[in-house]
Amino acid sequence: MTKEEFIINCKNLSIEITEEIYSKLYKYFELLVEWNNKFNMTSILEEKEVFLLHFYDSLCLNKINLNEVNSLCDFGTGAGFPGMVIALVYPNIEVTLVESNNKKCTFLEEVKQQLNIKNVSIFNERIEDFARKNREKYDVVTCRAVTSIPIIIELSTSLIKVNGLLAPLKSNCEEEINKYKYLEKEFNLKLENLIKYNLPINDAYRVIPIYKKLKETDIKYPRNYGTIVKKYK
Repeated sequence: MTKEEFIINCKNLSIEITEEIYSKLYKYFELLVEWNNKFNMTSILEEKEVFLLHFYDSLCLNKINLNEVNSLCDFGTGAGFPGMVIALVYPNIEVTLVESNNKKCTFLEEVKQQLNIKNVSIFNERIEDFARKNREKYDVVTCRAVTSIPIIIELSTSLIKVNGLLAPLKSNCEEEINKYKYLEKEFNLKLENLIKYNLPINDAYRVIPIYKKLKETDIKYPRNYGTIVKKYK
């Protein structure tokens, strides 16, 4: 994805990419390549692919209209996708990144400092531990390429405010959603929408299931990760 393609396609998402924002994203790309020489951050390192498959793909979360969001949590964020990109482009959203890998958190702190992103907080924790201490706190909880739908639901629903949204960035997940529809009642969720689209350039298929939280989450959730995985394997 060239600079021009990126700007045009972001405009189609109702996102204006200024020269300042683009310059910061380009610096983010350079840091990603630099740090990947020390640690394995990502297998996607070619400039056009980073802008398409990391930056643009992250910004597709605006299909839920991020202009109405005040607080967002991205767990299992890795090298910062989608959360760090959202924080960079939407300075009015307080973004929390939760990542269990210490080296990746060190990278995220470097990105935060180098790009002067003031509206992002980084926590080096397992999401289930973080969720137990931060119940009903966020307007939106998201993740990208982390795990399956039922595990996402249990790990993160307690973080969401009542009437807030769980909106993971996924690809083929319709079968999973149908199989585990019963979890909506257990976790006081309602699947309000299933946003389906294809990325430009490579036409990759994407899905964003939009779950609205109707009531507070039972205090017994989330359980420990081993129990969750065993339940839904």
